[in-house]
Amino acid sequence: MSVQTQELQERTEGKSLYNYQKGAIDKIFTCFEEAPDNYHLLYQLPTGGGKTVIFSEIVRQYLKTRKKQVLVMTHRIELCRQTSRMLSEFGVSNKVIDSKADLSDQGDYNCFVAMVETLNNRLNDNKLDISDIGLVIIDEAHYNSFTKLFKFFDNSFILGVTATPLSSNINLPMKDNYNELIVGETIQSLIENEFLARAEIYSYNVGLTSLVVGANGDYTVKSSEDLYTNTDMLTKLLQAYEERCKGKKTLIFNNGINTSLHVYDTFRRAGYKIAHLDNNNTKKERKAILKWFKETPDAILTSVSILTTGFDEPTVDCIMLNRATKSLTLYYQMIGRGSRILDKKDKFTVIDLGNNVHRFGAWGADLDWHKIFRSPNYYLDGILSDEELENNFKYEMPDDMREQFKNSEHVYFDIKKTYINSIRAGESSKVVLERSIAQHAHICVENSEDMWDALALAKLLGDDIDYRIGRYTKCISKSTHNFVDWLKDDYRKKLNAKIRSEFDEIYEEIHGFPPPEEE
Repeated sequence: MSVQTQELQERTEGKSLYNYQKGAIDKIFTCFEEAPDNYHLLYQLPTGGGKTVIFSEIVRQYLKTRKKQVLVMTHRIELCRQTSRMLSEFGVSNKVIDSKADLSDQGDYNCFVAMVETLNNRLNDNKLDISDIGLVIIDEAHYNSFTKLFKFFDNSFILGVTATPLSSNINLPMKDNYNELIVGETIQSLIENEFLARAEIYSYNVGLTSLVVGANGDYTVKSSEDLYTNTDMLTKLLQAYEERCKGKKTLIFNNGINTSLHVYDTFRRAGYKIAHLDNNNTKKERKAILKWFKETPDAILTSVSILTTGFDEPTVDCIMLNRATKSLTLYYQMIGRGSRILDKKDKFTVIDLGNNVHRFGAWGADLDWHKIFRSPNYYLDGILSDEELENNFKYEMPDDMREQFKNSEHVYFDIKKTYINSIRAGESSKVVLERSIAQHAHICVENSEDMWDALALAKLLGDDIDYRIGRYTKCISKSTHNFVDWLKDDYRKKLNAKIRSEFDEIYEEIHGFPPPEEE
């Protein structure tokens, strides 16, 4: 047993630590002892694994064994306060350096907590004495705003902590700022050992080719809002909630305030308990909204990225990603908000309306963080584009709709395969849609007692029809907006006409006898 582990077990103040947390502290202290004083070490641990607990115990032990000061940096004021409270729980007297802090008593403290921008201003103004800082801890180290401060700490050991050791800026890889990465427990291991809840993920295929990637490498707010505020997407979001999350405490993430407000209006009109939160809310409003969310069992909270870090509410049962992102870190942060366990909670629901699962894989999948750290470009280049993702989509009926077609063994129709076969046979590409319409008419009749039932079922096929038209236009390489709209409308008319004119014939073909005559 190491000296550090023995000290942990003997410690009475603060929080108790789990074995994997003790193991991480052992590894980090070994690095303190063996590496140079100005070494840069990065530690990875999934959201919910207790990074703040780990580095608070590291601070406590460091101050006990070394005659140096410690500085903890965060990127948001809320995280500053949370970190300060946690350090106090571990018996570490600390001072928060914010814009209003009086630094005349800084000599009375050995530990400081600061937000990066405030600290940068204080250091540039020479208002903070950092000559005795031996250890700098950086929370959420994947944010690049911290790197501009490294020049002030040439002689300090820097420990960065993050759930995702992938830089928020592709041009500033983390391997350029850190000498080594220590990887902590995996999400799967934390789930198996009942430290995190298991995610049940449901992905709804969404056409994203209208989205625009901005200078920061992620989708722009404007292009996201153009897509996610349209009626079809809002309806899809509401339907997904009612299918999978109804009655559960739900957190909805959006890309844009306007989108979140549209979501709020949509759910409120549907009679659900919902609140909206963004960075324009006052502290008092934010506190009241989060209190309501905590205390209301079936509450829905729609927000704009503000709750991706520094927000812990274990009672969350459902996470809805009502946005697409190119950021692996943001993807993990959003889903991680639902992963906290409770006595009666060992799983939570994730609804993905941004093809994020297709892009990054399932949350908790086995990622090689060392490889991502060493070769971030290799990993990023391997992520499929939206067009490639959509080419791999296969339409699947929602469960409640599939029940309406329960008499049909198969409801899927492969447009691409039918197109290839028709071209090889020397046929016109038009036969593809003709055969698709025939198949749709078949399953409508197969699940109906009369023509009117079949026509009613045909109205439910809108998403499937749009999917098939999308696949077809890609095959023929003709996809102008007006042409696609005309095809969708023409398809619906021809499907209804086929059901009306051929219902008896199709019915008899399926059942072997004519439909019963109407009384």
